[in-house]
Amino acid sequence: MDLRGQLVQAYRWLRQYGNNDSHSGNASIRDGDRFWVTPTGACADTLTVNDLVLCSVEQGCGDGASLDGPLHQQVYQQNPAATAVLHSHGPYTVATTLNGETFNPVDFEGQLYFPQVPVISIPYADYVAQAPAVVATMLKSHRIGVVRGHGVYAAGETLNLAYKWTCSLELSAKTAFIARQLGRT
Repeated sequence: MDLRGQLVQAYRWLRQYGNNDSHSGNASIRDGDRFWVTPTGACADTLTVNDLVLCSVEQGCGDGASLDGPLHQQVYQQNPAATAVLHSHGPYTVATTLNGETFNPVDFEGQLYFPQVPVISIPYADYVAQAPAVVATMLKSHRIGVVRGHGVYAAGETLNLAYKWTCSLELSAKTAFIARQLGRT
C-alpha cells in the first residue's frame, strides 16, 4: 500500500476504534519535502486517497487542507525525523486531562512509551493562531501530547508508531479512569 493509502487506513482506524467521530481529527504523512494531509471536514468513513491534500513542508498547504495543516507543517519543520502526525479526540484521554495537568500513565505500556504526557492549554478562540507553534514545540521533545479539552497529537518516525502511541495513550487513559472508579489510584 502506498503512503496515501496507509494514511487513509490509519485515519479510518482512528474512527473505527473510537478515537474520533466521523468527521473529527486529522492526519498527515510526509514524503520528502512534502506531505499529504486530510482535507478540512474529512469524513473518515468515505475518505479516499484522492481526497488528500498535498502540502509543502516549506511552502504551506494547498486549498482545502485541514485547519491543522499549518500545525502539521510546523511539526515537520521542527522535527525532521517525524514522517507522520495524527490528531485524535480519544474520549478517555480528553476527559482524563481536562484538569490541564501532565498525565502520568498508571499502566506498564503507558509508562514504557511515555511516562509523562504533557497537557497544554490554548484558549479555544486562539487555537488556530497559537496551536501550530505550541504543539510543534511540544512534539519536539515528546512523542505525544494533549491540547486540553481538544485532543491528542502524536508525531512518529513512522505512521505505525504515531498510531501505536495514539491508541496506547487512549488505553492508558481508560485504564486510569477505571482504576479511579475502583478506588485504586
